[in-house]
Amino acid sequence: MPDKNKKYRIFISAAEPSADAHCAGLIAALQKSGYDIEFVGVGGPKMAEAGCRLLEATVSEAVMIYKAFSHVVRYYKLIKRVTYFLKGNKVDLVIVCDSPAFNFHIAKAAKKAGIKTVFYVAPQLWAWGGWRIHKLRKCCDKLCCILPFEQDWFSQRGMDVVFVGNPLLDELQIDSAHHKIYADFTANNAIIALMPGSRNTEIDSLWEPMQQIALRLKDKYSAASFVTVAVDAEREQLLRKTQVPGFECQYTIGSVSDTANTVDFAIVASGSATLEVTAAGCPMVIMYQSSKIIWHLLGWLIKTKYLSLVNILAGKELVPEFMPYFSSIEPIAESIGRLLEDRDKLTQISGELIKLVEPLAEKKARQEVAGIVLEMLP
Repeated sequence: MPDKNKKYRIFISAAEPSADAHCAGLIAALQKSGYDIEFVGVGGPKMAEAGCRLLEATVSEAVMIYKAFSHVVRYYKLIKRVTYFLKGNKVDLVIVCDSPAFNFHIAKAAKKAGIKTVFYVAPQLWAWGGWRIHKLRKCCDKLCCILPFEQDWFSQRGMDVVFVGNPLLDELQIDSAHHKIYADFTANNAIIALMPGSRNTEIDSLWEPMQQIALRLKDKYSAASFVTVAVDAEREQLLRKTQVPGFECQYTIGSVSDTANTVDFAIVASGSATLEVTAAGCPMVIMYQSSKIIWHLLGWLIKTKYLSLVNILAGKELVPEFMPYFSSIEPIAESIGRLLEDRDKLTQISGELIKLVEPLAEKKARQEVAGIVLEMLP
């Protein structure tokens, strides 16, 4: 364990809203440890609020792969800035969270500077790009995975890895009370959440088609109502500005889980939000969009039968996934309609979602990772 009379500096790197939240929770846990630790890094407002001095704000610039090329120059300059900082300042440990395309470079810079590095959220090499395991082994001293099956996968490939639980579930109470019962439910009165994600690029590609799906459902189920949740006021304004004519919904700023607890069904962007919807026992369909060119060039690299996290964990198509859906939304609207008219199926899915997520919540990720970090401090 570290020396309580010594001052430490930890560098943290996050590049998207979920990683910003994970790292803020980790900082809070480490601050309660009683050790004198200074936090510096790149990330977002939650990290800054938790007490991390940011060299640069990165979260608002988070982009998906197929739209990342316009940001190459900016990220190249940022990587050089971080590399210079790590070389010229005493840093006791580097923690990189998610975003492997960016954070592999940060971890490599840390390695060259002789600084140990923790990967918080294992890159999904088991899904695609498995050859990158060699790169990961070179720059990662400790790998913290948030999905149970990842521990065996990475361990078998020579990584020092531990399952730490899932940080999205740290604050959630997972129990059968969240099991939704649809005995008195009618599709015509359904309350449906639209969750297009927190990245601007997700909103750009998914928000309009989600609204078009809602309009089709409204034509069929006249009393149906819609809500959407934004991570902050900036995202809420973006959603409002891009509302399509004829569509009406209630806008909220808050958590995905709180919204999922209050609705009957959700249309969700693929990603971490699907786990929060799962924890609420809320039936859903999952959407993702991609460039047709990139998908046809690289789609063959994906090694999993299912693409959404929920179905990967379930080992079956527990909820419909449209990844990518490209242009036609009709199959999505039809799939939702079939589910809304099957009360028994909705009740069954809700119960299975709760059971699926229970093992992920047995550990508290922020405390687990905080303990690992303290053990690695010199």
